[in-house]
Amino acid sequence: MLKVLIVDDHDMVGLGISRVLQDIKGVDVVGIVRSGEDAISHSRKLLPDIVLMDVHMPGIGGLGATKEIKRILPKIKVIALSALDDSLYPTKLLEAGASGYLTKGTNTDELLEALETVQKGGHYISKSIAQKMALSKFSIDSKGSPLEALSDRELQVAQMIVDCKKSTEIADHLNVSPKTVSTYRTRIFSKLNIESDVELIHLAVRYNVLGMG
Repeated sequence: MLKVLIVDDHDMVGLGISRVLQDIKGVDVVGIVRSGEDAISHSRKLLPDIVLMDVHMPGIGGLGATKEIKRILPKIKVIALSALDDSLYPTKLLEAGASGYLTKGTNTDELLEALETVQKGGHYISKSIAQKMALSKFSIDSKGSPLEALSDRELQVAQMIVDCKKSTEIADHLNVSPKTVSTYRTRIFSKLNIESDVELIHLAVRYNVLGMG
């Protein structure tokens, strides 16, 4: 029996994925949690074979949770789930130790294929994302993308700035103070040599690495 832990901060998404998996023979959903921190603690307790990990969540987020799970429980496989299909996040998740990356719009057949591939020790990336990753290697704009200089948390903050979130909303989402968000914003602008949110959005669009909305 393949034990799967679902991690998503949206209850309806987590329950929806659970219902899909419950109809798949040989798959046992051992839990549904809502944060990266809970993903780590429940991975310790439940020892799932695979964690389906939402990328964008409050706190340490999916990227930070993936790194920690792979550090303390390297045998557990992680498949990242995201509404975005850019090429930068998949690269970062794979570097963090994830074995797969799927968009939330993936169908049941592809989800099953991903689970089977990862269970056997392979890697699986959604076809649409894999195509973008391949094309990005030949894209002039993708070479030396300045956004690659951002840390995991800076990239998380940059994503929310691009999504037009206010500093207070970002602070609440990440469980930090608005002052800390301001510090991250300053670092991001400094690293990218920009001076405004508008310039950040323009960079995101140009390099096609951060989703809007």
